[in-house]
Amino acid sequence: MTEPGTPGLVIVDKPAGITSHDVVSRVRRLAGTRKVGHAGTLDPMATGVLVLGVERATRLLGHLMLTEKSYDATIRLGLGTTTDDAEGEPLDGATAAHLGGAVVRSTLATFVGDIEQVPTSVSAIKVDGKRAYQRVRDGEQVELKARPVTVHDLVVHDVRRAGEQGQYVDADVSLRCSSGTYVRAIARDAGAVLGVGGHLTALRRTAVGPYGLDVARTLEHLTEEFAVLSLDAAARAAFPALELDDTGAAAVRVGRRLDVSLNGLTALFAPGGQFLALYEPRGDHAAAVAVFC
Repeated sequence: MTEPGTPGLVIVDKPAGITSHDVVSRVRRLAGTRKVGHAGTLDPMATGVLVLGVERATRLLGHLMLTEKSYDATIRLGLGTTTDDAEGEPLDGATAAHLGGAVVRSTLATFVGDIEQVPTSVSAIKVDGKRAYQRVRDGEQVELKARPVTVHDLVVHDVRRAGEQGQYVDADVSLRCSSGTYVRAIARDAGAVLGVGGHLTALRRTAVGPYGLDVARTLEHLTEEFAVLSLDAAARAAFPALELDDTGAAAVRVGRRLDVSLNGLTALFAPGGQFLALYEPRGDHAAAVAVFC
């Protein structure tokens, strides 16, 4: 059992039907502190990996949010919705009964790579200081701008008929993508390309950066045994590591630059293994991004 208030990460396997904020509230009670945040929300319908930071580790979350994510999802072709998932109101669609597996697979393959994606209108993106989803709830028409995202890979596991009359086609997929990619938008856009509409009926996040379902704990498990991944272990898992000598560690503790060469954002450690800071390359030296000691 981890002591309350211990800084580090809590990797939760979020159940369906509750918000990410609900999970944060539960972990605040279990950790005995209000200083808990998350590295990217999951919709109430979605399940899977939700990374939370406790105490000092909340400062690590902004850097973790930029890492790639992996998902399992079911895309339903033949019907669009107002939210691009099963929680939205249905929109006009067209039967997908004529779609064969080959055309579904080839269409989804076009979303692999660097693409321009319009986020779903009920996203948490701010429009003139107000969340897009709140504007939609208030009855406003929201049009978001396309932005670049990357789908590193997308594997179609199964394509099958669905619906009482077989008017839908469901595709089970797994994908790995950059931060900021909306899987719901891929379902919507695939349906648009095929002229039948599309939305998600299931979404499970299987990994955020290096943290997968293998290290995630259910809320029930955390209630019985509250487990925190230490700040030292969390940083070592998520970033390249640089081991320092005593002189270098002393300099890093006060945020001084170092005359070392780094390949991107790097976690720096004291001789005893304590995580000290994140540094990044700046010209011919390395400079502090965030100091944690």
